[in-house]
Amino acid sequence: MAPRERTATAEVAAPARLGESAERQREKPAASARSLLLTVLGEFVLPRGGEVWTGTLIDALGALDVEEKSARQALARTAAEGLLTSTRHGRRVRWSLTPAGDRLLREGTDRIYGFMRKPHGWDGRWLVLTVGVPETQRQLRHRLRTRLTWLGLGSPGASLWVVPDASKEAAVRDIIRELDLTDRAYAWTGPSAQIGDTAKLITAAWDLDDVEQRYLSFIERFEGLTVSSDRGAFVSQVLLIQEWRRFPFLDPDLPAELLDHDWPGPRAAAAFHHLHSRWHRRAQDEWDRMDSGAAARS
Repeated sequence: MAPRERTATAEVAAPARLGESAERQREKPAASARSLLLTVLGEFVLPRGGEVWTGTLIDALGALDVEEKSARQALARTAAEGLLTSTRHGRRVRWSLTPAGDRLLREGTDRIYGFMRKPHGWDGRWLVLTVGVPETQRQLRHRLRTRLTWLGLGSPGASLWVVPDASKEAAVRDIIRELDLTDRAYAWTGPSAQIGDTAKLITAAWDLDDVEQRYLSFIERFEGLTVSSDRGAFVSQVLLIQEWRRFPFLDPDLPAELLDHDWPGPRAAAAFHHLHSRWHRRAQDEWDRMDSGAAARS
């Protein structure tokens, strides 16, 4: 599985020059306002009890080059999805995470910060799942794919899902049960029977060439990046998380036994955690200043 040369998709921003200041490297985000809002909610609002003023969110998204109209639309959309609820305090509006929003962000936080945090061994066992959902049930197919992909499974063929991690059996069972697909699904765990080419199976299940290029772009963009202000730390922190949060959807975190060369994932993970820790306090201080300013203006 040697990497093939490939042009990065538009979802991956062009790498910033090493050492370039955070203020100058700020991109016109390809990410949607809603996606940035969720990152901000998870990083800054969730740890503070899940409540925040509208003005604070408008200022925070404005620092990320999101216009006020787009920020308000993102808030309305997120509330319509049942993740936020609002309470009016005179002229001011206070947003609170709903139980569903709190649960979503906590699960996402655990997955994002736990992903590739520690090396793991492999007992040689795979989990194989077959589950059929007809094309006519597109919403259900999308929900199933999203949930299984988030868990690290790949699909090498129609209705077939695999992952070299039998410990995910319980989590897969929960997904199948929650989506009411128990009568359409079958799963097995165990070692490979050594029939066929495992490398071809992996290539069919996951686009590792693309994932590798994304890791290399992430490393080039953020390693060596410096910030000169608390505002720069806030912007860099959000963009760092925004880029990193994609990888649990893309990379199955295969055991070393199934990779045929030095995989850049661990280096990217080390860079993420190092930079997140380095910028954390200044980013949090900037958030507190924006929150105090928004409250004072109200």
